[in-house]
Amino acid sequence: MRTVERVAPSEVPILIVGESGTGKEVIADLLHALSPRARGPLVKINCAALPRELIESELFGAVKGAYTGAHADREGLFHQAEGGSLMLDEISEMPTDTQTKLLRVLQEKEYRPVGGRQSFKADCRVVAATNRKVEDAIREGKLREDLYYRISAISITVPPLRERREDILPLATAFLRRFAAQSGRLIRDFTPAASERLNKFDWPGNVRQLQNEVQRAVLMCEGQAVDVHDLSISTTPQDPADADLTLMEGVERNAIIQMLKETDGNKLEAARRLGIGRQTLYNKIKLYEIQV
Repeated sequence: MRTVERVAPSEVPILIVGESGTGKEVIADLLHALSPRARGPLVKINCAALPRELIESELFGAVKGAYTGAHADREGLFHQAEGGSLMLDEISEMPTDTQTKLLRVLQEKEYRPVGGRQSFKADCRVVAATNRKVEDAIREGKLREDLYYRISAISITVPPLRERREDILPLATAFLRRFAAQSGRLIRDFTPAASERLNKFDWPGNVRQLQNEVQRAVLMCEGQAVDVHDLSISTTPQDPADADLTLMEGVERNAIIQMLKETDGNKLEAARRLGIGRQTLYNKIKLYEIQV
């Protein structure tokens, strides 16, 4: 956090490195909020979520007729982020030829829309992030080495939650207050047993998994304090490869519980709104041990 406070006022690009769910986007928010560009926009893009053929026009914009379907000029994210900051999440998933063009933009401080002839000033601070180990990404050809050196004048590593256990309960308590207020529940704290369980778990999904777990616990809790039986995590070590699956199962379970609440337990209506079959809903209610 001290590093963030020191480097936020600068204009140099910053690289945030950390596992999925550690809070890299939160760090980007803070870097922007503490910078002289705080009054400008903070624009974010997940490079892994865009098709290869669209990412350049998404970044730099495109002129009418530049490609099939370009029926009008299109503003890119560099234009939208003018006067502010641009976060490029999962930058190692960006195609290497686009990385080359990005490097040129960072060096020359200007960009050219796809199919255009005129260049525009790139007036935004670039914050990049990756969940890969940088050395592995470079070795595998996922991240250009010259681009890495350009964006990593300042590099901030966000450690996984298992390496900063002193953060677990403060974060869990903050999430508890938020979700309790959202659901109108008078849940004030965790029992000592629940606190111990939270502290001992390795959290392969990091802060994102912790947030999901607390949200679920708030829905399951029947008293004024979350107890150990309200938690879905165990003390048994979890395979990191299962973290994403566990996270998605938790999200699905919470979505079903919320929809059943909204429909007053009407399973047929809940299934219709969720876009699944009635029998599928019954199976998931049984699988997740949801009390209707």
